[in-house]
Amino acid sequence: MMKNTFWILVIPGIIFTSCGDGKMPNNSGAGDTGTAKINIPVFNSDSAYTYISEQVNFGPRVPNTENHSLCAQYLFNKLKEYCDTSIVQSFKTRAFDGTILNGKNIVGSFNLDSKFRILLCAHWDSRPFADHDPDPSLRKTPIDAANDGASGVGVLLEIARLIHATKPQTGIDILLLDTEDYGPPYDLPVDDSKDQYGLGSQYWSQNPHDPDYVARYAILLDMVGAKNARFYMEGYSLNYAAGILKKVWNTAHRIGYSEYFIFEQVGYIDDDHKYINEMARIPAINIIHLNPDSSNGSFFEYWHTTGDNLSVIDKNTLMVVGQTLLTVIFEEK
Repeated sequence: MMKNTFWILVIPGIIFTSCGDGKMPNNSGAGDTGTAKINIPVFNSDSAYTYISEQVNFGPRVPNTENHSLCAQYLFNKLKEYCDTSIVQSFKTRAFDGTILNGKNIVGSFNLDSKFRILLCAHWDSRPFADHDPDPSLRKTPIDAANDGASGVGVLLEIARLIHATKPQTGIDILLLDTEDYGPPYDLPVDDSKDQYGLGSQYWSQNPHDPDYVARYAILLDMVGAKNARFYMEGYSLNYAAGILKKVWNTAHRIGYSEYFIFEQVGYIDDDHKYINEMARIPAINIIHLNPDSSNGSFFEYWHTTGDNLSVIDKNTLMVVGQTLLTVIFEEK
């Protein structure tokens, strides 16, 4: 997860409307026309948690390690099981310290004949060092990345399982991005003119798995598993894809998740969606847990620390994000 952020809190009440304050989703209801009933599958947070646990059980998924290779095979196998097609996009990229990283973007697709496509993304690699750990002796330790990486992937794998069972008409592509979090430690002087995070999304955005690939929009999940998460409206998402952001946030409020999806703008996060917007030219938003009161770079409490392990994962938050995405997907015309 990238580091660059600052806070600009505003209330865009004129543009964005909201309703609902409950916690249980309305999983079967009318679409935008208010006429046709839409059967929306119920997200299974226990299943999503299991997918997160299975990733964490490999250990830190740092590029160029055995753990990374084993987890890549696991993720590919899952997408192959659920999706109509799946591929591994292997690539090489250079890290901030000159290390050549062997990356693997993993893609699963549904309904290849559909021209209306939605791209769902999360990064699956983990941070090679806990540079924000409160214990200085642990700051070179690779992290489990249960929330910052595995949580988004776990939600998408559960969505893939449900799509496989229910088969919506919309074309869906699930993109698991690699080498996102191999950026420099926060206290290391670096060349700020270079984008040193999001290496896998930069590669995919310039070399998509299908040279003719087009999607109506993309949704990135980043740190979507912690207890009492708050999802504010991120700056690049508003700049490039305000309509999609409005759709997702309004959907979350309508089905009862107003406590999680906050109608306030935050600063600009240099995350994978930035490159998908600017390089691939696909309108992309970021659902990301941010905290204006955090002492850890405005991110969740255990961001880039050894504390980002399974103990921070909350099934209620997984349910909120997963059910919101399912509702958006199945209500598309």
